[in-house]
Amino acid sequence: MNTLKKPASIHKTQLAKLEKRLRRNVGQAIAEYNMIEDGDKVMVCVSGGKDSYALLDILLKMKESAPIHFDIIAVNLDQKQPGFPEHILPQYLDGLGIEYHIIEEDTYAIVKDKIPEGKTTCSLCSRLRRAVLYKTAKKLGATKIALGHHRDDMIETLMLNMFYGGKLKAMPAKLVSDNGEHVVIRPLAFCKESELIQYSELKDFPIIPCNLCGSQPNLQRQNIKRMLNDWHVQSPGRIESMFTAMRNIVPSHLCDNNLFDFKNIDSTSGIINGGDLAFDDNEVEYNQVEKNSHANELNVIEVK
Repeated sequence: MNTLKKPASIHKTQLAKLEKRLRRNVGQAIAEYNMIEDGDKVMVCVSGGKDSYALLDILLKMKESAPIHFDIIAVNLDQKQPGFPEHILPQYLDGLGIEYHIIEEDTYAIVKDKIPEGKTTCSLCSRLRRAVLYKTAKKLGATKIALGHHRDDMIETLMLNMFYGGKLKAMPAKLVSDNGEHVVIRPLAFCKESELIQYSELKDFPIIPCNLCGSQPNLQRQNIKRMLNDWHVQSPGRIESMFTAMRNIVPSHLCDNNLFDFKNIDSTSGIINGGDLAFDDNEVEYNQVEKNSHANELNVIEVK
């Protein structure tokens, strides 16, 4: 009897702790970027993947205890991929007892027709999907469109744009949609993918795999993901540091004239954001030495 009860007890404890952590992270993101306001109608885009299930689940729980009132509408885009299990999401959403809409658009056929065999389909698929979702949001009168991108998605996008696009650009936590008519939010911005995977497993969400883009193992995003995972194994904490850096931009120490007036810097400008110290390769180590030592007793700090 005890051996049967113990796993259920552990499962319940793990789920409670993880849910609390995810709700705290989502709440922090919503508050920091003012994502959801009183009276909002939030359209949650549910793909059938772990992230969007978690997003819907957490927002529904937060809605129950939030000090403001907002409505949630779940929307799924059925892209008519071969073998797509059309019954899974309606069954799941019916069980939640919430308003939902299944939008049927054969974007799959368009992508397969336009993209040559062997080429990645993400770009076109994403554009088509966004267009349908924007149209749906307008029809439903949604004031916010909530997407399930998480912290790791944002870091991967930053790296992709740096390596292949020549831009220091990632996914923002909140933005105006491509057509200028909607506000798009990413409430999972502070959530780790590993925790969302664990949450999905503990909640036993009915996951629907994507047969269109999920079957492309050579995507550059997958390569970036593997690289970041390797970094995480070799240097725990590096991913967290990268995301912190995305929230601590110092325009004066980059090279974009549109963000900082480099041209008008002269000897009277004063020290800007630490001056040359920002370029020291061992600045972190140096600061740690200063913190743990009496600086006035140090004559030389050897930099290797």
